[in-house]
Amino acid sequence: MPDSTSSHPPPNGPDTTEAPQKRLPASSSTGSAELADLEMRLRRSLHQYPDFPSSGILFEDILPIFADALLHRSLIRALELRVDHDFGIGLRPDVIVGLEARGFLFGPSLALKLGAGFVPVRKQGKLPGPTETAAFEKEYGKDYFQIQKDGIKPGQRVLIVDDIIATGGSAAAAGSLVKKLGGSLIGYLFILELGFLRGKEKLDAPVHTLLSSQKEGLSKR
Repeated sequence: MPDSTSSHPPPNGPDTTEAPQKRLPASSSTGSAELADLEMRLRRSLHQYPDFPSSGILFEDILPIFADALLHRSLIRALELRVDHDFGIGLRPDVIVGLEARGFLFGPSLALKLGAGFVPVRKQGKLPGPTETAAFEKEYGKDYFQIQKDGIKPGQRVLIVDDIIATGGSAAAAGSLVKKLGGSLIGYLFILELGFLRGKEKLDAPVHTLLSSQKEGLSKR
């Protein structure tokens, strides 16, 4: 009879073999603690500029995150945890849609991390081939977003990402483009939110923000 080992317990004894360790989901206490730590680290890295680009706005610059490899990695990990926490690991998106231009900074990396495709939404005239177009209002008139018609297949689960939600017009236009192509829009994910501008009220899918939002304008503080 062979000797008993940790991988081969005695036939009459309890099986003390340890099950292989699985990665904890973001909803677990471990994942939640990691997410909270990452969010705090990322929040501290932002640079703030009062009254930019206009009076009453406290501009929070995310670019320092990308200047540091560790912070950049932390951002992608935090976004991954946020997606798994809010949607569930088994319900990850099939496609990440990034908005021009800062959605391009982290959208492709997040898509790769989640095992999803990446599709850009760009200003009119910037994409080759057949496109769909949607208009959105800006301070001084209309602008237009476009997406390539073959970028999303009908029924694919789509998550739209950008650095910040302000008035919500550009994000809403991107959402309409996803629907024109037959995609299933599961939500929006932003790094920051200017909550006092109430932009998420324009969006018809769940809105998720990684870092705490500004509840009021600078002039009201």
